[in-house]
Amino acid sequence: MQPLAERMRPQSLDDFVGQKHLVGEGAVIRRMLEQKRVSSFILWGPPGVGKTTLAFIVAKTLEVPFFSLSAVTSGVKDVREVIDKAKSSRFFSSGSPILFIDEIHRFSKSQQDSLLGAVEQGVITLIGATTENPSFEVIRPLLSRCQVYVLKPLEKNDLQLLIDRALKTDVGLRERDIEIRETTALMRYSGGDARKLLNILDLVTNEGDVISDGTVTSCLQQNPLAYDKEGDMHYDLISAFIKSVRGSCPDAALYYLARMVEGGEQPEFIARRLVILASEDIGLANPNALLLANAAFDTVHNIGWPEARIALAEATVYLATSPKSNSAYMGINNAIEFVRQTGNLPVPLHIRNAPTQLMKELGYSDGYKYAHDYKGNFVRQQFLPDGAEGQVFWKAQDNAQESKMKARMDSLWQTD
Repeated sequence: MQPLAERMRPQSLDDFVGQKHLVGEGAVIRRMLEQKRVSSFILWGPPGVGKTTLAFIVAKTLEVPFFSLSAVTSGVKDVREVIDKAKSSRFFSSGSPILFIDEIHRFSKSQQDSLLGAVEQGVITLIGATTENPSFEVIRPLLSRCQVYVLKPLEKNDLQLLIDRALKTDVGLRERDIEIRETTALMRYSGGDARKLLNILDLVTNEGDVISDGTVTSCLQQNPLAYDKEGDMHYDLISAFIKSVRGSCPDAALYYLARMVEGGEQPEFIARRLVILASEDIGLANPNALLLANAAFDTVHNIGWPEARIALAEATVYLATSPKSNSAYMGINNAIEFVRQTGNLPVPLHIRNAPTQLMKELGYSDGYKYAHDYKGNFVRQQFLPDGAEGQVFWKAQDNAQESKMKARMDSLWQTD
């Protein structure tokens, strides 16, 4: 018998659980299917939230050929073969065949390039699935031809609905008198992942007819391979790694880096976190940190494993031992909060551009002082909008680099 998760795979949008913002009444994907006009899109979200299922449902609803590739095992040749099959399988009166690519973030640039023509000409409708931010991993020309839809972890109500549906409708469970005493452990271990929830339910019901927190925990401890901990470990390790770098502990940071390397973590994911760390946690206390982190990111792309681990280790130690500051991070957050509260305040006329005569007559750029015409390449004038004068968003922190910056700003902007 098939696993419970496969037996319970939805066959239509009405059976689909969760993602109401995409498939609920009036939502974008439901509208596309109702209108029979589906454009290429990428589904971005964590594992087990319905990306593959949704692609199947789209193809089934449209009654068009469905082709599927895994980015882990497929190459350019496989892509071209599928495109050729799609061309031969399409009839003038039918819609474009669906090409579903799982883990599209793992496709190389050349593999993604091979899709462009077929997507642009409408030979195929591409549906990609990814657990990684597509803006980092999908080439810009392909990304511009696809909408990106974000899927969310399933909520508690969604998970409960899945449990109830499985017990009432599944051919292997509906005839049994299964008693659910508690669901806390089921919910916790599933982590918003429908497939994981059903796998655990399958495991526990194979052991008996009573489901409680104790039986769930006991089954998972006795059968560690039955529960995929990779998803949780992924987040636990990267969290520990980030906090170790932020906390200036290079040894712990290297330890968690090694755990991720040995666990098969994607090197690009680690490299991106280092770039974010360099901006958010080191920032202006050591601006070179961002340069080194970006260099490590480029190295990962250019040389790959196993040598890329050295560049990642170098960047990790450098960031962990660097002085820390989040002043830029706090500064932009402060500014964004102010903008949200005050709206679109008018830009002062004197710092607006005046490319036309009409704009000049309206006072655009009138009175602007060109900094390079003044001693020290600086002259005091108003830059913030009226009503926002005197607002302070960036505050220097206590480190050598920012102390110099603050001293210079105090010197320039001191009042007479």
